[in-house]
Amino acid sequence: MSDKIILTGDRPTGKLHIGHYVGSLKQRVALQSTGEYKEIFIMIADAQALTDNFENPDKIRESITEVALDYLGVGLDPSKATIFIQSQIPELTELTMYYMNLVTVARLQRNPTVKAEIQMRNFEANIPTGFLCYPISQASDITAFKATTVPVGEDQKPMLEQTREIVRKFNEIYAPVLVEPDILLSSNKSCLRLPGTDGKAKMSKSLGNCIYLSDSADDVAKKVQSMYTDPTHIKVSDPGHIEGNTVFTYLDAFCRPEQFGRYLPEYKDLDELKEHYQRGGLGDVKIKKFLNAVLQEELEPIRKRRQEYAKDIPAVYDMLKKGCEKAEAAAARTLADVKRAMHIDYFNN
Repeated sequence: MSDKIILTGDRPTGKLHIGHYVGSLKQRVALQSTGEYKEIFIMIADAQALTDNFENPDKIRESITEVALDYLGVGLDPSKATIFIQSQIPELTELTMYYMNLVTVARLQRNPTVKAEIQMRNFEANIPTGFLCYPISQASDITAFKATTVPVGEDQKPMLEQTREIVRKFNEIYAPVLVEPDILLSSNKSCLRLPGTDGKAKMSKSLGNCIYLSDSADDVAKKVQSMYTDPTHIKVSDPGHIEGNTVFTYLDAFCRPEQFGRYLPEYKDLDELKEHYQRGGLGDVKIKKFLNAVLQEELEPIRKRRQEYAKDIPAVYDMLKKGCEKAEAAAARTLADVKRAMHIDYFNN
């Protein structure tokens, strides 16, 4: 059996949207059935979410249920993947404390992901320490489960590099007990960062530009209808632009060749559709109608599964509790290795 282990997860700051789906969730569902991985750990990162939502713990608490339902809705299987809640694994906090000694404040401030997020949240000089240190917390999450593989978006590369640095330094100073993880990026480039429905670079709850996995069919249709396209494409006869046109970005991410036969038989594939749009003579209404059909086909089974699981929330919590127990056992083994390597396992010799 393979000794490869995956650790991945999401911050519970609301329901998950289709950006999360194409960027990571769909890939996780595929990975859980490959048989390539000995273990797959999927973490609901509530402690990390509290670093910039500390004044609103109820938002995080409510989101735990929503994220768990989204996971089950997309097809993550608790018998193949261990789904757990970060704050319920105390070993992660202890590992974070030991790793803090291996990283300078200057190095944390240089981390491009941290820099970008500090700017985005207007923290500037008032950075909460917990937020500044979350790359260390992330290193603790990854190493606690001896993860070999971390599926993340392109923007998380600097975070993973920081984990690798911590692993190398720890192993060099103490003993080679930690595993250096590799990044796993999505192969579909249009899935790496799906823009919001308004064409903005990122889907965000606060911008109101998300299509959620839990949205009704009517909500999805309305959001597709109001989607940003090409502002210069005013009349049907006008030549249109593909670049920066959200509808085509979504079609790149979602549509499959066989769907043309079902919903748009006059075109054989997406290239032909794009060519016609660029030439002129193809209206936005028609391409939006096609995108709506494509998205509904993808989201309908997710929506139905999610609604079924939502009928029994205690069972969802029971699944999470079992996942936390399994995750804690794994983290405890790593913590024991770490304390032994650091010679602070005083009563075990």
